[in-house]
Amino acid sequence: MACHEIAGLRLGLMEVLGVKNEAERQHELAELGAGADQPGPIRSMCVAKDLASLKQYYEGAVAALEQRVSATRADDPKLPYLRTLVVLTKKVDLDLTHQIGSLTQFYRDLDEIHDFVHEIYPAE
Repeated sequence: MACHEIAGLRLGLMEVLGVKNEAERQHELAELGAGADQPGPIRSMCVAKDLASLKQYYEGAVAALEQRVSATRADDPKLPYLRTLVVLTKKVDLDLTHQIGSLTQFYRDLDEIHDFVHEIYPAE
């Protein structure tokens, strides 16, 4: 069993943030196995170039996981793990949304403080 959604998200964050750690990258790719090469949101997350795309791909991966859980038989021994994975991915989704919101606010605040500096020291 593997947490493909989390591994894909980590690879995407490495790409977006510019993290250059080949050992970590290889670890996450090993976690994904063939999942890194199959078309879909997991593979797309691995190469995302911006946070908005990464979030969209992550949401797609979570939706696919939820669909998988709903199709899993009640007596399947993997079901408890899969249900726990749904809870984990939901928490990660909330955190990702919060982080993107914080960065967006930081971006807006930079404009506001820049304008304030020019109020104090008008451009000549």
